[in-house]
Amino acid sequence: MMLSTLFNTCLRNVHAWAGEDCLLCGGEGGPELLCPACIAELPPLPERCPRCALPSPAAAVCGSCLNRPPHFDATLALWRYEFPCDRLVQALKYRARLALAGFFARSLASRPIPEVDLIVPMPLYPKRLAERGFNQALEIARGLAQRQRSPIEPHGVLRVKDTLPQTELPYEERAKNVRGAFACDLDFSGKSVAVVDDVMTTGATLNELARVLKRAGATRVENFVVARTVPR
Repeated sequence: MMLSTLFNTCLRNVHAWAGEDCLLCGGEGGPELLCPACIAELPPLPERCPRCALPSPAAAVCGSCLNRPPHFDATLALWRYEFPCDRLVQALKYRARLALAGFFARSLASRPIPEVDLIVPMPLYPKRLAERGFNQALEIARGLAQRQRSPIEPHGVLRVKDTLPQTELPYEERAKNVRGAFACDLDFSGKSVAVVDDVMTTGATLNELARVLKRAGATRVENFVVARTVPR
């Protein structure tokens, strides 16, 4: 059976995680959703720019970030947004497999991540939140905040513009699409902030949110994301 078929079969059959079978291969999973072998097979990122997490020789700051520095200061991404990582993210986001949020949070916490003053989940527009019933970024952020013993701000940063899905737009229109999408009435003066999200595609949405956080006084904004889209 092909891995993708097996994954979909396991996903249909798992209603509540009991720490038994690996969600990808169906083998013995142990304490995690995935067995150690499948975790090791999740697509790693190559040497990458510490600011935007795109491939960069010797992990140096890339030319794009040097020429046009983004508003965020750094990005930690766990894996490439490719199979089977993309299926896991989609299972959380569109099928409400909330146990995956805990897995992603534990995976982020296992990396050497810097201490921050505050964790902010990527907010959803209220209409989209009502349709989905939950914010996947908030679910991941809660688990990470608990493990890192960092305060979380789930309500003070708002998405005030119902933007088109970024994946439906050409690259050059994505920054314009999210311009003015966020609002923050809180005072983040002198604070370092980590923004948690599931996927970073072009970085336009995270960049706009970082701009708003910096305007609210944040001295440093870092992105903690599960997956990064890497252009082929």
